[in-house]
Amino acid sequence: MMSQLVNSAGEPAQGAPDMVSKPTKTRWWILVLISLMYLICYMDRGNLSVAAPEVAREFHLSKTAMGIILASFSWTYALGQVPVGWLGDRFGPRKVLTFIMYGVGLAPILNGISMGFNSLLGARLFLGFAEAGAFPVASRGMQTWFNRSERGRIQGITHLFSRAALAITPPIAAAILAAFNWRWIFFIFGSFGVIWALVFSIIYRNNPENHKAVNKGELAEIRGVNPDGSVKTLAISARPKVPWGRILRSQNMLWIALGYCCFFFGTNFYQTWYPTYLREYRHMSLKALGLFGALPLIAGMLGDVVGGWLTDSILKKTGNAKLARRAVAAPGFILAGLFVIPAALTTSPAVSVLCLAVSFFSLELVIGPAWAVPMDVGGQYSGTITGVMNMAGAMAASLTAVVYGTLFDRGYWIAPFFVTTGVMLTGALFWIFLINPEKSVVEAPAQST
Repeated sequence: MMSQLVNSAGEPAQGAPDMVSKPTKTRWWILVLISLMYLICYMDRGNLSVAAPEVAREFHLSKTAMGIILASFSWTYALGQVPVGWLGDRFGPRKVLTFIMYGVGLAPILNGISMGFNSLLGARLFLGFAEAGAFPVASRGMQTWFNRSERGRIQGITHLFSRAALAITPPIAAAILAAFNWRWIFFIFGSFGVIWALVFSIIYRNNPENHKAVNKGELAEIRGVNPDGSVKTLAISARPKVPWGRILRSQNMLWIALGYCCFFFGTNFYQTWYPTYLREYRHMSLKALGLFGALPLIAGMLGDVVGGWLTDSILKKTGNAKLARRAVAAPGFILAGLFVIPAALTTSPAVSVLCLAVSFFSLELVIGPAWAVPMDVGGQYSGTITGVMNMAGAMAASLTAVVYGTLFDRGYWIAPFFVTTGVMLTGALFWIFLINPEKSVVEAPAQST
C-alpha cells in the first residue's frame, strides 16, 4: 500500500502531453487555509501567558499555580496525538479537522468564563486535547494534495505561520486587554477557531480529485502522469486499518520519534523561558524585549521556509529522500547546538540574542524534513505516524520547562544551554545514522530470496 501511495506522488513523466493550457493553483489556497489553522492554534496556546498577571491577580494564584495551568496543556496535547491522528486516517481530514477546530474555538471561550484555578486548569487541559491531533491530521490532509517533492516546502510554510503566532499574539492580546479586560482576549481568539472550522468545512475536500476548482493540469502536477498521458491514480482505502504491530515494532519509527524529541526540546525554550531569560539574566527591558528579543523568532520563521525549500530541491535533483532529508536536518541540529554555547557564555546581551537567532534559524531548518518524513514512511497512515512522532516531541518539550526552570531557579543560567547542546548533537546523530526516510514503518520488510 505504501509503495502505491509513493508511486502515485511521483514526478510527471518526461514528454507527457500537456493536460490543459494552464493548471489551476487550488492546492496553494488549501495550503494558506491550513497554515491559518497553525497560526490560530499557536495563538490560542500563547494568549494565556499574556493575560497571566491579570488572571493570577483576580483569582489570587501563585506563580506555581499558574505554572501548573500553563504546563497542563502539554499533558493532554501529548496524550491525544495518536488517537486523534488515527481518527484523521480513518474518517478523513475534512470531518476530523472541522471537529477539532470547533473544539479549539470553544476552549478559549471556556478560559474566558473561568472562575478560578479548577476551571482554568480544565479549560487548559481541554485546549491541549483539542489541539492534539490538529497538526498530524493536517499533515494527512496535505499529503494527498501535494506532490512528494513539495512536502518539505509545505511543512516549512505551515510551521512558519505557527512561529509567526509567537510574535503577533502578545501585541494583539495586549491591545484587547487595554481596550476591554482579560476575558475578552479568550472570547475573541476563540471566535477565530470557530470561523476557520466553518470555512474549512465548506472549501476543503479530502482529495483534489473531488474538488471542483482543481483541473486536470493541476491534478497532473500533484499525481504525475503515466506514459500514455493519463493522470496517475491515488490508491487509498476508505477506512484503513492501522498496522499497529508493525508501527510499534519499527526501529525506524523509534528513531523518528526520538529525533523529534530532540527538536521539540530545543524549540520549546523559546515558547517558555526565553522572555524570562532575557529579562532576569540579561536585564533586558520590556521595550527591548519586544523589539530586539523578537529576532530569534523571525530567524526561526526564515529557517522554516529555507529548510523546506532545501530538502525539496535536493529531492527533485537527486530523487534520494534519505539524502534530501538528512542533508538538511543533521547540519541544522549541529549548528543549533554549537551556537547556543556562545549565546550562554557571552557577557553581551546583544551577542547572546544574535547567537540564539542563528541557533533557532538552524534548528528550524529541521522542521521541513522532520514533518515530511511521516509522509514519506507512513503512506495512508501518515496521520497516525505524525501523531506518534508529535506525541513523543510534546513529552520531550515538557522537559524543557522543567530542566531550564529548575536550573534557573538555582542560579545556573548557563548550564541549561549545555544540556541543549548535548540534545541537539544527539539529534544530529539520529538523523545521520538511524532515521531512514525511504524505509516504510507500516509495510512488512521485503523478503530476500
